[in-house]
Amino acid sequence: MKSLSAQQLLAAMRANGHRVFEGELNLNIIGVRASDAQANTFNDMIYVLYQRGGAWQCKAYPATTDPGTYYREHPANVKGTAILVPGRYSGCWQLGQHQGKYDALVQRGEMTVYRDNNSDAHIDTDTPTESGYFGINCHRANKHTTSKHVGKWSAGCQVLASPEHFSQFMNLCRDSASLYGPSFSYTLLTESETRL
Repeated sequence: MKSLSAQQLLAAMRANGHRVFEGELNLNIIGVRASDAQANTFNDMIYVLYQRGGAWQCKAYPATTDPGTYYREHPANVKGTAILVPGRYSGCWQLGQHQGKYDALVQRGEMTVYRDNNSDAHIDTDTPTESGYFGINCHRANKHTTSKHVGKWSAGCQVLASPEHFSQFMNLCRDSASLYGPSFSYTLLTESETRL
């Protein structure tokens, strides 16, 4: 998927009725799920859109916004694999520890998921949804190298492929938290919602 510019993201957010945070280092964390729903690839993007010195900045990170093949075929929940429903999740994440192992953004607000329970590699979004606390964090994949395949890195979390990108991302989050507090909102868009 081709990266979007700050202006394209701003336009997409506003066109879809989503709030945009303004102000120095007031982060807008935005996921874009690719129309190509190929399983087990980091074919989505997570963006950080923010202002610095009054000018809009945009960082783009290859990521997955849906589970890897393993958890699609072997759901961790009897209701089915959690796939985050596109939309706006205000204050859903806070700085914390992913599985008690390393700094990440951890779920602290309700989120809504599809429950894909037919155990195949295809994303099913015509299933019932469920809202609650599911441990849908924002974290990295491999700590040593950029991951090529999602595998077991995501059972529903939003996962950056590159440890270097994740380090940059977390540094931005810490800098923002020093000004605005440790909570972060997340907006998940579909690729089609960015085509204006």
